Order: sequence, then structure tokens, then C-alpha cells
Amino acid sequence: MIDSSINKNIERIKLKLRTVPETPGVYQYLDESGTVIYVGKARNLQRRVSSYFNRYDDHSSKIKMLVRHIYDLRTTVVATEVDALLLENNLIKEYQPRYNSMLKDDKTYPYLCITDEDYPRLIFTRDRTNIKGHFFGPYPNQRILRELQEIIRKLFFYRSCRKNLKWNADKNIVTGGDRPCMNHQIGLCKAPCVGMQSHEEYLDTVNQIRKMLRGDFGEILDSMKKTMFDFADQLRFEEAEVMRRKIRLLEEYQYKSTVVNTNVRDVDVFSILSNSKYAYVNMMRIKNGSIVYSFSTEIKKQLDESDSEILATVVPALHERTESTATEAIVPFKVDDIPEDYLKQTVPTRGDRKELLELSERNVRAYQHQCEHQRLLVDPDGGRNQLMERLQRELHLPRLPRQIECFDNSNIQGAFPVAAMVRFTDGKPNRSEYRKYNIKTVEGPDDYASMAEVIERRYRRLSEEGKTLPDLLLVDGGAGQMEVARRVINDTLHLDIPIAGLAKDQRHRTNELLCFDEAGKISVVGLKPTDQLFHLLEQIQNEVHRFAITFHRDKRSKGTFKTQLTDIPGIGEKTARDLLLRFGSLKEVKLQNLDDLAKVVGPAKARLVWNYFQQA
Repeated sequence: MIDSSINKNIERIKLKLRTVPETPGVYQYLDESGTVIYVGKARNLQRRVSSYFNRYDDHSSKIKMLVRHIYDLRTTVVATEVDALLLENNLIKEYQPRYNSMLKDDKTYPYLCITDEDYPRLIFTRDRTNIKGHFFGPYPNQRILRELQEIIRKLFFYRSCRKNLKWNADKNIVTGGDRPCMNHQIGLCKAPCVGMQSHEEYLDTVNQIRKMLRGDFGEILDSMKKTMFDFADQLRFEEAEVMRRKIRLLEEYQYKSTVVNTNVRDVDVFSILSNSKYAYVNMMRIKNGSIVYSFSTEIKKQLDESDSEILATVVPALHERTESTATEAIVPFKVDDIPEDYLKQTVPTRGDRKELLELSERNVRAYQHQCEHQRLLVDPDGGRNQLMERLQRELHLPRLPRQIECFDNSNIQGAFPVAAMVRFTDGKPNRSEYRKYNIKTVEGPDDYASMAEVIERRYRRLSEEGKTLPDLLLVDGGAGQMEVARRVINDTLHLDIPIAGLAKDQRHRTNELLCFDEAGKISVVGLKPTDQLFHLLEQIQNEVHRFAITFHRDKRSKGTFKTQLTDIPGIGEKTARDLLLRFGSLKEVKLQNLDDLAKVVGPAKARLVWNYFQQA
């Protein structure tokens, strides 16, 4: 149990802990101002609440921060775990506690609403507080919702005007309308405002819209087909043709939505990805084998919650927000804190449900990349941290790759062989740590041997001097270069440095990220060329290539002086450089007389150069 040095109110809290029952319920932590700072649920309130104040050193830094700010606690006993789940969700929405991970505000997302009126309307809205009605959504973006609204407009006639229509059942009349509007004239409304469409028929149309938004296509299609055949039997062929077109439009919409067979009738699908700061959750609603909608959200972590703890909070919240009727949830793993009485959980291993889970995972992965890309645009440093966390996950690295080093060789048919190394710290070039290497032990154009030499020289020295090794070694080359690096690092130096490689295609463009899997075999990491993480790795590769080429170019120019003019005894690099800068080429130097040479390098050295070429 913690003492007063951690929480000065611990004696008060100890007295309260003695009265906490060992039953299902919800607990709330309050600060000194009386503000609720955390809400949680538990199968056993006594055990869960006490755990925060015991084994303090085992908790994460964020939970320690929460414990230090607890002034008071209160509990609510409920009958079942389902009741605890629902009460926790309601209290979080009511108090929005500082330390609870919460979904984004409802106003962020668009909804379709069938209003609660005598003659209901179908409206687009982001505000659920000031409108009474039946909400459908949230939808992932406005474009998808507008497309759905347009399809419904083509299928069904409903009013979009803001007239305050009232139905008087006793007199069987409608009040509040004066004359039909433009929508009636262009064939989009049957003018219920002036009694040209009965109240019963209008409500039946609204009910059809409600079924479509729920994904109940079967009943709608059966009703439409029956109406079409009735029209045909009555020889009303034009109306039958209009109905046939509507049936085809609805079938096309249903076909585009169908991903599995209709045996999967009413389920919700959830998937999750997370890092140290954020979690990303996707929910898909499935009705009769069709996706009614797919919705993704980002959750900022507050107490380093696990994926299971986050889903235990998010699944009930989304289930309620979307007014889901599903009794089954397809999940990537069993969430212990969600009672089976509330929602049956299925962790599929094959079949249609497995395909649905994989589709949801693709959606949440794409949404994560989108969020990280947006953060990178707004906050480059914060975005780079997210990319480092992604790189750690993709390569299964033991620690965050804050220090990345990359090597590259450069030579022309073995002449003037050099190598270069660049270091990136937290995704940025660290130019003070760049290094150049002259190849000393390799003769001829042997890139593998050159790479082995410089890697051994670099890390043997760091190891002997006790300096920090990089978190990731990135090799500019394919599987062969990676294997060379592995042999040097692991077999020769016996060091533990993760290794990855960047391979290029036939057009010399970077197209693959390679790594060693658990079995020690080289495998390809699935990154698209448009991925921000791929762009960062490509930037590192381009930088080391630029640095190596520049060093090689400098050495070539110096090598020209050494192999031509510097072969003359008594003539050094400075004298050779002065002559070439003055006359432009070695051929012009040979054509000069003694006086012209003396004007540049003096009479003594001019005599040495002139005599050398006269004897040649």
C-alpha cells in the first residue's frame, strides 16, 4: 500500500477501501475540486480499486500520476457485469474524465436522421443534441453519406421542405402546408403537405427508408417486386417500368456492398491497431451479408491501456452510438471485460467471418496511416515519432529506432573505392555523425567485401570505445548486402544490432524494405511506395548515396593529380592543382614553355615539370 509521500490523502482513502464491496460495479476517482478524473468498471470492485494503491512501482507512469491526484472515490454497485458496462459508458459520456480514453466528439462525424415529426424528413447532420429523431451512422465521411442520400432520393419520394406539417387523425387532414413546392413539380415529392399523398403511404415510405439504412434490403426488394408485378397485372406498364429501374438501382447498391454470403445476417466487426500514444479502431456493420457502413476512429491513450482494455470501452460505446441491433461481434481476440450476455464474441480463424475481420483490419490500417500522415504535415517532429513507432512494429525491433545508420559503397570499376555512412536521429539527418571511409583491404570492384570492411571498422571501434550502438543498421542493397552485414555484426563482432535492407528494381528505384524474420530468413516488409514511412527510408537511402558519391568525386579529382603531375619528383598536389587550374588540362601544361610555367609555380618547379615532359 502506498504512503502519504505519494498521496497525502491515503489515510482517508484506506477507510473508504474497507467499505468497497466485492461485487460488480463502477468506481469513480475524484480530485480535490470534486471533479471526476477517472471512471472504471469491475467484476470485483474491492479487488480492482485496491489494485491502484498496491504494487505502486509496477504501474505505468500515467497510472502513477492518476494515483497521486486521487482525493476521493465513490462506487456504484450493480446487479450484473452488463449493467456495469452500460453504466461506465454513460458516466464517461457525462463526465468526460481526464484520464479516460474517449472517442472523438460526436460532432466530428456526419449522420443521417429520420426526424421525429408527423411527416418525418431525412436530413444530414453532425449535431445529435438539438434534433429529435432516429439517427443512422456515424459515417466515415461526408461524401459517402451524400452518395447514400442521393440513392435514397432516387428510390423513394419524401419531403425535404421545413414546413411544420401536422396530421389530424380525427379529421383525416394535414395542416401546415399551403401549396406544393418545386420538388413536387420535378417529381421528387408527392406533396403530402396538401394531401396529395396519404399519411399512411408517406409513413410506409419512411419505413422503407429506415429498413434500407439498417441494411434490410431483402424486405424492400420483395415489396418492390410485388408492387411491380401488381402494376403489370393492371396494365400500368409505365409505373411498372419505373419500379423495375428502382429495383435495379437498389440491387446494384446492394451488390457493391456485399462482401460475404447472406448467412452473416446481423453482426458488428471490430479491429484495432495501437502505439504508445494512440489507438485506432474500425467498426463495420453487417446486415444480410452487406456492409451498411464502415467507421474508423482515433483514441488518445491516457493510462497506457492495452488493446483489450480499449476495446472493452469502445465496443459498447460504438454499439450504443450506432444503435446497433447486432448480438454478435467479430473481434481479433477475446475481450474479457465484455460479458457474453451483452454481446457474443467471435474470434474467427477462417471463412466469411475471417474475411470480414481482415477487411476491417485493412480499413483500420489505412485510417492509421491517414492520421499519421496528417500529424506529420501539422507537426513534423511528432509525426516522425509516429513513423519511428511504426518502423519498430513493422520490423519487430526490440526498441524504438531513434538512431539509424546507413552505409553505401562507391567506386568506378574498382578505382578509388570509398564508403560512406549517415546517421539519422529521430527521423532527422545528424550530419555531425556522418563518416567517410577509404577502402583499405579490398582490391577490385567487390561491393560485398567493401561493405564488410567498413561495417567491421565502424562497430569494432564503437564497441571498443564503449559508445552507443545504433538501434537499426540500414544497408543500401538487397539480400546479399544484408547477409554480409549479418555475418560481420553477429558472427565476427558478436553484437546485437538489428539489420534491414533497401532493395531496388531494374530501374534503380527503391521498391522493397527487407528484414530478417524470426527464423533468420530474409523477408519483404509490405510497404507501399506512397507510404510516409517508405518515403523516410528512401530519404535515408538517397542521403547516404549522395554523401558517398560526393566523397568519391572528391577522391577522383585528387587522384587525377596524384597519378599524373604528382609522379614528377618534387611536385606535390598543390603545385599540380595550380598548374591545372591555370592551364585547364594536362595536355595544355605539356605545351607551355619554361617562362609560362615559371609564372605559375616559380622557376625551380617549372624547370622540374618542363624537363620531365621534354624527356617523356
